Amino acid sequence: MTLSQQALSERALPEPGEALRILHLEDNELDHELVAMHLGELPWPIEIERVEDEPGFLDALEGHRPHLILSDYALPGYDGLSAFHAAHQRAPHRPFIIVTGAMGEEVAVDTLSQGVTDYILKQRLERLSPSVRRAVAEADARDRRERAEQEVRELNLSLRARLEEVERLRGIAEGQRQRLETQAKQLEEALNLQKTFLAETSHELRTPLTALLGYLRRAEREAGGSQTLLDAQRVAENMTRLVNDLLQLSRGELVQGIEMHFVNLGNIVRQVGRDYGVRVDAPDLEIVGDPGRLTQVFVNLVSNAIRVCGSPELVHVEARQEEGGRVCAWVIDRGPGIPDHIKPRIFDKFYRGKEAGSTGLGLTIAQQVVNSHGGSIEVQDTPGGGATFVVCLPPPDEDEDDGLDPATGLDSADLDSADLDSADLDWAPSGVGGQSL
Repeated sequence: MTLSQQALSERALPEPGEALRILHLEDNELDHELVAMHLGELPWPIEIERVEDEPGFLDALEGHRPHLILSDYALPGYDGLSAFHAAHQRAPHRPFIIVTGAMGEEVAVDTLSQGVTDYILKQRLERLSPSVRRAVAEADARDRRERAEQEVRELNLSLRARLEEVERLRGIAEGQRQRLETQAKQLEEALNLQKTFLAETSHELRTPLTALLGYLRRAEREAGGSQTLLDAQRVAENMTRLVNDLLQLSRGELVQGIEMHFVNLGNIVRQVGRDYGVRVDAPDLEIVGDPGRLTQVFVNLVSNAIRVCGSPELVHVEARQEEGGRVCAWVIDRGPGIPDHIKPRIFDKFYRGKEAGSTGLGLTIAQQVVNSHGGSIEVQDTPGGGATFVVCLPPPDEDEDDGLDPATGLDSADLDSADLDSADLDWAPSGVGGQSL
C-alpha cells in the first residue's frame, strides 16, 4: 500500500460507536489530566494515550493510530516540532495541536507556517475542545474530498480503459466492415459475370433452337403427324422455354408465359416417365395448367433424381387426387437423400448442391412454375433413405370451368374475339403424345 493509499484508509473521524483516539505527548501527569478533563466536552467517546518521549511517541504512531495528536512544545530531549515532522511523514493530514505553557509570538507563527494545525496555551485550555472540534471537522472534510477525488481518478482510469477497449473494437469492426465491403464487391462482380454468362449463353442457344423448332414443325406438317417428330418437337419446345427461363432469371425476373388449359396431369408424368425410363403410377388427373410448363417441372425433378441416384431404376413417380380435390405428384428416389441443412436452400437461385441434386436454376424454375399455378412444391425424406419432391396443384374450379373451351381453356367470348388463323394454331405448343392440349 502506498503512502497516499494508507492515508486514505485512515479516516479522520471515528466510525459510529468507535472512540476518538488521541495521542498526547506530555511529560507532566498533572497537565495531562487537565487536558483530558477539558476534552470531556467533545461529542465523541475519547481514548487518550499519553507518551513522554520520542521512542514512545513513534511506537504509538504505529500502534495506537490516533485520529488527533496533542503535544507539548518543549520536552526533555524532544520537542513538539520534531514530533510534528515525524507524524506528518506518516500521515500528512492528521491534525496536530501544540499545547504548551509558554510560546513566543514568533515561535507560534513558525509552527503554524510549518503545518501545525493549531496551538493552545495551557493557561487557556477552554479553547482546547473547540480547537479539536474544528481540526477534526477540517480533517474530515479533507478526507471526504480526497476520497471523492480518488474515486474520480479511479473512474477516469476505468473510463479511459473502456474508451481504449471501444476504440480497439471499433478498429476491429472497421477492418471487418472493409473486408465485408470487399467481399460484397467480389460477390457482386461474380453475380454480374454469372448473369452476363447466362444471358449470352441463352442468346446463343435460342437462335439455333428457334431454327430447329421451325424445321421440326415444317417436317411434322409435311410428314403428317409422325410420333417421332412430335416428340422431337416437344423436346425442342421445352428446351426453348428453358433457355428463355434462364434469360429471365439472369435478369432477376420471374418465370413468365404461363398459358392455362385443361390438362391431364397423369398424361404429363407418364410421358416424362417414358422419356427417362422411370416407373410411373398415375391415373388420369384433370387440372387447369400449362402443359409445357408442368412438363418442364417434372423433367427437372426426374432428371435431378436420376442424376443423384445414378440409375432410373431407383426413381419412380406417383400421382393421385387427395382429399379436398388437390392433385399431388411424388417424385421419389432411393438416393443418398438431402441433408436437413440443405433443404431450405435447394430452391434458391444459383444454389448448386451435389447432395441436393440442384443444377442451380432447375429447381428455382420448378418452384416458380408451381407457384404460378397456385400450387406448392416441397422436399421430404423418403422412408428408408432418399428424397421425395411433392408437387400439389389445385383442382379445376367448376364454377369457372363451365364456360371454358376444353381444348384451349378460353371461354366462348374469348374465342369469338380472338383472331386465331391456321398459322397461329400450327405454332401453338404441342401436347404430350401428339395431342394439342
